[in-house]
Amino acid sequence: MRWRRRNLASMSADVSDGLAPGVEAVTSQSGKAEPARTRGYRVIALVVASALFMQQLDGTVLTVALPTMARDLGTPATGLSLALTSYLLALALFIPASGTLADRYGSRTVFCSAIGVFLLGSVACAQADSLPVLVAARFVQGMGGAMMVPVGRLVLLRSVAKEDMVQALSWLVMPALAGPILGPPLGGFIVTWLDWRWIFYLNIPFGILGVLGSIFLIPDVRGDPRARFDVSGFLLSGAALGCLLFGFELASRPGAGRVALGLLIVGVLLGIAYIRHARRTRDPILDPDLMRVPTFRLSVIGGSLTRITQGAQPFLLPLMFQIGFGLSAAKTGTITIAGAIGALGMKALAPRVLRRWGFRRSLIVSGLVSSAGYATCALFRPDWSIPAIMVVLAVSGFFTSFQFTGYNAIAYADIEKDRMSAATSFYATFQQLTLSLGICTAATILQLGSWAAGRVQPALADFSIAFVVVATISAAAIVWNRRFAADAGAAMSGHHAGKSD
Repeated sequence: MRWRRRNLASMSADVSDGLAPGVEAVTSQSGKAEPARTRGYRVIALVVASALFMQQLDGTVLTVALPTMARDLGTPATGLSLALTSYLLALALFIPASGTLADRYGSRTVFCSAIGVFLLGSVACAQADSLPVLVAARFVQGMGGAMMVPVGRLVLLRSVAKEDMVQALSWLVMPALAGPILGPPLGGFIVTWLDWRWIFYLNIPFGILGVLGSIFLIPDVRGDPRARFDVSGFLLSGAALGCLLFGFELASRPGAGRVALGLLIVGVLLGIAYIRHARRTRDPILDPDLMRVPTFRLSVIGGSLTRITQGAQPFLLPLMFQIGFGLSAAKTGTITIAGAIGALGMKALAPRVLRRWGFRRSLIVSGLVSSAGYATCALFRPDWSIPAIMVVLAVSGFFTSFQFTGYNAIAYADIEKDRMSAATSFYATFQQLTLSLGICTAATILQLGSWAAGRVQPALADFSIAFVVVATISAAAIVWNRRFAADAGAAMSGHHAGKSD
């Protein structure tokens, strides 16, 4: 198969250079080539994490400010969904192109440019005086965001030795997890004491730090610059993903069912057309042949099922606490922080857990516990104590966080370095698609429950059903986790299957 031939050739080249497979060489002051890990993977991970933190903080802070923004712009709050969907559309269009652009122009160059575009969009959002201007500015923001995360991950994957990969990914994600923790209270403070426009101005210092750190601290790794840009694939994939994302978003709106269904059908048909195009193209913008690599395929499938649930939970919990329990937005934010705190706590333990039990066993166990945590949310009622709810959310966040660390690492265990850019684009595309699908799934279940009972708003029973459904979807990932080889990703985890398996 094609991926095997490429893998053998890439490994031969790496061995001849004296480097582990997948480790990019950098030039030291002495003029010698040495692995980038000697420069400190923590530094590289934290520089990349600055962009991820900025994006996560922007998104969580923004949700708190939407009612105030709608009032100032003279538009209904529901109208601001156009600003959210324009951002999603930009992600759908430009995430697939990120890998090819990084190969051609250098990942550091594209990463810095992406931060610059994101900052430009942020300033434009802060200056917006009408809904159309805000929608256009959010689209520009999305163009930068589409490049920042996958290209930032690409920099890390190409610059770090496999045995340091799990640790590096943990360092990458830890600052990003601070965004959801800080976002709600920071958003409330800005809206109450300042002006919602400061939400976007807040990105400027973080963006400047990210650009400066990128220029001076991370290597400018490149792929094959001779690969031609797949224009037809770019248009087909963008149209397909755009239709699917808009279809998912509209599926949760009353009265938009037919339009949503039409968009989803068109998106699927365009997706099929893209797959046929990709099989006839030498360098497709999203390469389906990557799914021939077992560890990558299983990570995409298992990770997608888990991310559907992860997309649903942040949507369901605030609504259930405010609509079903009658809690305030401030108290809701305090409770839901527990999940992010649990997720943050796992990152320091993930490398040791993987070294002891390996990817396969660890993903199976964490999948069982996190799915049970999601199912337990279906039992939440107003008479539950707040500490008990927060414990459940913290445990769920703890094990779900581990799953994402495992999936994000093992996906690239058997990907050779000349295909890393294609793999990161492919993986990031599915991440965004399945997170959006999770929101759609949860919202559709709530809408169906309300419609069947003749209610305007969902009841607690509807939330319970939604949590059971998404927990079942998450548990289905265990079937795919069992298909990992016992020694899968051993070069990354340091686990030796014979000792404990």
